Amino acid sequence: MRKTALALALCLSLPASVFAQEKKAQDVLPTTPFKEGDTISFADVEKLKDFLPPEFWDNREFFFYEGMQLEIGPTMRKYGAADAYNAASEKYKGQAKIGQDGALENYTAGLPFDTAAIDCKGDPNAGTKIIWDFLKTWNGDGARSTWSYTYWDRGEQLPLYYEGTAKVIALSNRVEPQYLAENNGDIFPQEKRQSAFGIEVDAPFDARGILVLTYRYKSADGPLKDMKNDDTWVYVPDLRRVRRISSAQRTDSVQGTDFTMDDLRSFSGIPPQYEWKCLGEKTVIAPMNTKTLAYPYTDTYNFGPYGFSYASDRWEVRNAWIVRFIPKNEDHPYHHKDIYIDKETYEPLFSFAYDRKKELWKVIWHNHRYSEDWNGKVNKDPKAENGVWYPGWEGVPEPKDNRIVSDIIVNVQTGTGNRIEFWNSEGSPFSSKGKIRGYIDIGRLNKGR
Repeated sequence: MRKTALALALCLSLPASVFAQEKKAQDVLPTTPFKEGDTISFADVEKLKDFLPPEFWDNREFFFYEGMQLEIGPTMRKYGAADAYNAASEKYKGQAKIGQDGALENYTAGLPFDTAAIDCKGDPNAGTKIIWDFLKTWNGDGARSTWSYTYWDRGEQLPLYYEGTAKVIALSNRVEPQYLAENNGDIFPQEKRQSAFGIEVDAPFDARGILVLTYRYKSADGPLKDMKNDDTWVYVPDLRRVRRISSAQRTDSVQGTDFTMDDLRSFSGIPPQYEWKCLGEKTVIAPMNTKTLAYPYTDTYNFGPYGFSYASDRWEVRNAWIVRFIPKNEDHPYHHKDIYIDKETYEPLFSFAYDRKKELWKVIWHNHRYSEDWNGKVNKDPKAENGVWYPGWEGVPEPKDNRIVSDIIVNVQTGTGNRIEFWNSEGSPFSSKGKIRGYIDIGRLNKGR
């Protein structure tokens, strides 16, 4: 059971003064006590207070430390998205709707809801629209990475750890012109799956060879009465067989640690299973585009004395939505979770999970990496051919993808937490449909290794 459970684990710029009076008050960037190129030391962290979520600041002992060197990056940098994604967003603009139970209706590809048209204060569906934009934001083919999952207790790495590889493939809602023309955004005709997620465990030795495959179905975007839960299969080497795993385990803690599958990317669940509310907006500072790489490149990244920090990296000033979910399932371990989502890229910055007593339980935050800054010209990836970390492909010559490369989950009640690293994660696809078919075939698991 130990092995089986683990297998699941895994814009705005400053307005010109001539237009300042025409801007809404919330769109005016607050004056910052720092500027691009500054270095914030431990003695200077008070300068960051007004630009951090209160829950993060109140638990700053986990994240800020003597010797930290936090570099201030650009303010409100425009990252954008691939041209094909932007073209799809424009083509299908205004078509997506919120339906029963917060379902996403009439969606084909691109960003479902125009950011500029989302009214956080006046629209009761604003939070639901934001989370759909969050889940459908540009993410390339999905993800391909080498990952490390470690468990920490106030700076001590505990024996529970895993390493392996993973691949996520978006099977529908694709933006490449060839897929939109052939199958309305699906890779394969008559596709019922939304995505496939595969995991292979390489370490430790007694877990090596575990294989996982999860399907998420298109019906997960629909109302609860029509929704089909994820299907997950696990190949267990000791048993030499494939086991089917209940989707209910997505909200269970993994191996008694502080991590659940739905904590990946702050939220990787199914929106209609929750009530959503937009709490407002905030100008925050967060690690948005790393300048330093960690696993699987190197083990020299400074995560601070608790092992939970990105404080010696580059941070940027961003505008964020704040959305809250409340589970409809009374057995869910969270009373609610508040998520800070970047308004331009829809990448998660911070989230805060509260237990059933409404007490802060977990702080979750992320580091990111931008594809065009590691294209072999600006920076060279030390392990990639020609130094290009994230190459383009047919229909997407330039990925233009800002993506998560590390998750940190901290249990502020116990001081324990998890660090999940995948700093080489990129979203380029397999070279052929045949390779895609082979990877997402359940029969691949039955063959083991």
